[in-house]
Amino acid sequence: MNHSTKTKQADRKFLIYLFVLVVFGLVALTSASGPSGYEKFGDSYFYVKRQILFGLLPGLVGFLVLARIPYHIWQKFSLWVYGITLVLLILVFVPGMGIVINGSHSWLALGNFTFQSSELAKLAVIIMAAHLLSDPKRDLTDWKNGLLPILAILAPALILVLLQPDIGTLSILVVIIFMMLYLAKIPKSFLAVLGALAAIAFVGLMLLAPYRVQRLTTFLHPELDPKGVGYHINQAFLAVGSGGVWGLGLGHSRQKFQYLPEVDADSIFAVIAEETGFIFSVCLVVLILLFSWRGLSIASAAPDLFGKLLSGGIMVWFFWQSFLNIGAMVGAVPLTGVPLPFISHGGSALAIALASMGMVASVSRNNY
Repeated sequence: MNHSTKTKQADRKFLIYLFVLVVFGLVALTSASGPSGYEKFGDSYFYVKRQILFGLLPGLVGFLVLARIPYHIWQKFSLWVYGITLVLLILVFVPGMGIVINGSHSWLALGNFTFQSSELAKLAVIIMAAHLLSDPKRDLTDWKNGLLPILAILAPALILVLLQPDIGTLSILVVIIFMMLYLAKIPKSFLAVLGALAAIAFVGLMLLAPYRVQRLTTFLHPELDPKGVGYHINQAFLAVGSGGVWGLGLGHSRQKFQYLPEVDADSIFAVIAEETGFIFSVCLVVLILLFSWRGLSIASAAPDLFGKLLSGGIMVWFFWQSFLNIGAMVGAVPLTGVPLPFISHGGSALAIALASMGMVASVSRNNY
């Protein structure tokens, strides 16, 4: 296919939805993280300053650059991106380089800056999977010689994330790969087998770790231990319920004052619901759905399979992670500890998410 044809502008609706999400995220983070930032660092704006400095600014640069670069270049550099990411995933286990937070080896210490390599792993797996699945020489109807080698190449990233352990990110990676296989149109019988194996594996992971069983029990019966393992989810329910229809008003959350854990990260949607109420929370969910749908529309209109898989994988990542985060706060799924994209505090997460959307914008510029 000739890729030298004149490209169009990036999809305007996609860009507008993304802009609104990012701006709303900064406003929500400023409100939610104020008390926590003041108590820990003496600065109510500590978290939002870090978000802008280490997330928004590098993310915008990454977005603008990657939106202009033809997305086909990632086919050539997929192995490099994936290889470097595997090295970074290994380095989190090296004493003095990796940081353990909440029992998870997920962060690298880079001076005053911390980098979460599992965030890059999501993008690297998508790029590598898109490259492998779009190879015209590979027969995806051949389980042994076509599909199995692809899964073997992607497996090290999943294993390293599992060893951290980060089951939330692992579940996101599994769903991304599964949906990319679906978009690549591998036989449905293969998908059924892989889905069954994945379900068995997750049940095994639950049974191997008592705290995961506790999370599942808390999800099913949050009322059993409201001051122990059920504390987090019960405080989230209280925040969401307190918001009512119209909310307590921006900045007027009560739960963010040291009652609700992780108000700047995993629990930020609960604070949003408390302050802005049911109506506005639904509007945020609708915005996320519109943005996801627009991104998937870009994927479906991509001029080649690599562009379809690249943009489709990125949008599945965004949608599924948003679902896991919001679903946990309203009791639809167990707590997984994953942040809400573009809204939760996390510099490396925001920077990589924005750069990833730059790739989607690049695909949209080349669409039919």
